[in-house]
Amino acid sequence: MKNTLVIDLEAEKKEILKRYRALLRACKPTLQRGDKKEIRKAFDMALESHKNMRRKSGEPYIYHPIAVAQIAAEEIGLGTTSIVCALLHDVVEDTDITLEDIEREFGKKTAKIIDGLTKISGVFDYNSSLQAENFRKMLLTLADDVRVILIKLADRLHNMRTMDFMPRQKQLKIASETIYLYAPLAHRLGLYAIKSELEDLSMKYLEPDTYKYIATQLNEKKAERNLFIKRFVEPINEILAEQGLVADIFGRPKSIHSIWNKMKKKNIPFEEVYDLFAIRIILDSPPEHEKADCWKAYSIVTDLYRPNPDRLRDWVSSPKGNGYESLHTTVMGPKGQWVEVQIRTQRMNEIAEKGFAAHWKYKESSNDNGLDQWIMKVREMLNNPEANALDFLDDFKMNLFSDEIFIFTPKGALLQLPLGATALDFAFEIHTDVGAKCIGAKVNHKLVPLSHKLQNGDQVEIITSGKQVPKEDWLNIVVTAKAKSKIKSSLKEEKRKIAELGKEILERKLKSLKITYNTDNLNKLSYFFKLPSTQELFISIANGKIELKDLKDYLAAEKEIENRSGTSEKNDHQQIEALLSKVKGPESDILLIGEDLQKIDYNLAACCNPIPGDDVFGFVTVSEGIKIHRTNCPNAAQLMANYGYRIVKAKWNRQKELTFLTGLHIIGIDDVGLINNITKVISNDFKVNMRSITVDTDNGIFDGSIMIYVNDKEHLDKLIENLLEVRGVTGVTRFDA
Repeated sequence: MKNTLVIDLEAEKKEILKRYRALLRACKPTLQRGDKKEIRKAFDMALESHKNMRRKSGEPYIYHPIAVAQIAAEEIGLGTTSIVCALLHDVVEDTDITLEDIEREFGKKTAKIIDGLTKISGVFDYNSSLQAENFRKMLLTLADDVRVILIKLADRLHNMRTMDFMPRQKQLKIASETIYLYAPLAHRLGLYAIKSELEDLSMKYLEPDTYKYIATQLNEKKAERNLFIKRFVEPINEILAEQGLVADIFGRPKSIHSIWNKMKKKNIPFEEVYDLFAIRIILDSPPEHEKADCWKAYSIVTDLYRPNPDRLRDWVSSPKGNGYESLHTTVMGPKGQWVEVQIRTQRMNEIAEKGFAAHWKYKESSNDNGLDQWIMKVREMLNNPEANALDFLDDFKMNLFSDEIFIFTPKGALLQLPLGATALDFAFEIHTDVGAKCIGAKVNHKLVPLSHKLQNGDQVEIITSGKQVPKEDWLNIVVTAKAKSKIKSSLKEEKRKIAELGKEILERKLKSLKITYNTDNLNKLSYFFKLPSTQELFISIANGKIELKDLKDYLAAEKEIENRSGTSEKNDHQQIEALLSKVKGPESDILLIGEDLQKIDYNLAACCNPIPGDDVFGFVTVSEGIKIHRTNCPNAAQLMANYGYRIVKAKWNRQKELTFLTGLHIIGIDDVGLINNITKVISNDFKVNMRSITVDTDNGIFDGSIMIYVNDKEHLDKLIENLLEVRGVTGVTRFDA
């Protein structure tokens, strides 16, 4: 018998009211006359329209919009319009209320923001992805009103905080989307606190074991850490007070996600991550003394503790593109460990925590800030009419997380570009025409090729030629989205001209062969020559790759071949549909892998080499059946975020002794007989076959990679454990292909 949920409606009513009052308290700083009434009206509308709905956890649905509004007010610092939109953000999508109703009650602005927050429904092109289209729609509204994205981030943050009751598959999809798009977006908008929380929460679902492990480790060392911080801060406090600087100093632990990133990047265990926390000094300074006070505090810290000269970051003199200002230095603490110290004023701190919304508060004082420029860039990208939503997403994503470098023009003007930008990016940044005609550049008065990577502070002069046109391989040179989209559209234009020419030639040739020139025959021709589209067919004709004799071959083959109807895209679509319905058959929607199941064709993805016991999912491809990936595969977040509809749940079936290839990376101190001992553990104790072994020793340090066949994850973990016991071995990690 199913447990029926007993609901105390009276208690729920009280709770809803309590939450609503808490929300009003959070809005207090920004409330003006008549605002309370607007918020009440929105709350009543949301309450009424969601009244019979519940969340997965069984709570009344209205808890969610109230919580989103609370985050928008408290953690991002948004005003009344945003609170109204947050309360109503789901009504158009989930209830009978229309955008017209909202416009009538709350005005055009509110309706526009809510439209940006409402998912696209109805038909969409199968080659794109619904998620990408939704994201693009949201960004289109961003170009008019940033609040759309800020409310969306509040919505996503609340969903991530309350995801425990969702099915695992949904958790994976939402967490992947968050780490792939929303966390970088929060970073770009300068919302560091929200960015860190989104990353940590994504990791909690995508990498549960690692997450728990790091969280436990951080907790165990908490008391020890607090004592260290106290001792480190005391002398700084004394001297600051002597010099008349008012400051708050505290230590904050690094986020779990950033610690894990460091472990991965440097390939080190938790114990070797030294900067587990940062010390933050927040000065109470008037605007005119901010810069001087920050440097004063810096000099006090570096008099007490020796700084690492390579690790000074000055974002006070030139703030980051998202408005972040701060001085960062790493100093050697009293116990011989490096400590990161961040120095900023209260204004800078508010901008770092609340990002965009805080910017507006200080807008009068700051000159044209990087965020406005960034929104201009997003606008430019959205204006490219031909971009497919997925291309757009990749270009956009690329511009989110990059650090900036500052480049000077010959006249000394300053331009911001992402880290890794090339001379060609700089040319397109100046003007599309300059980019398209660029043949080289002078960096600091030296001649360099287009692909030259720029360094912070370079002075760049672009050399152009009237004969130059954009080339296909330029796409591999540039990193900015602006340059990419401009090159793509020039190439498309170029291709279009060649295709026009090819089309005329083909019409004449088909006439001479007495073949009717129509869409059906063009599709058959493209298919016969294995070309993706009729445009490619025209181009091949124009370039002379397909000649009259090839067309005659086609004629001969056509008589034998049965007619393949329709375009290949339609067939791809049908193929995916067929595979999906076959997998999600009546018996179960989980794909069981590992047994000799003849029913469905699947392959193990080479990018992450899954083995039994790994957490996995299936991805339906067009040509290669179903690919099995590990959920923590480097490509997983992108696949789940963009192609959610092609993801299939998969789990390993108990199986006969099959073996799977995986790689182990071993480091240690070179010792006589070390290789012999390692191979002994692998071959004798574990009866495991090795496919290859590569070893490098350098001045007594041993570094080896071994490709071996194992049965499953348990088998592999046991093997790693035993290898770590070999004398001289200091680390063993599994690696993807």
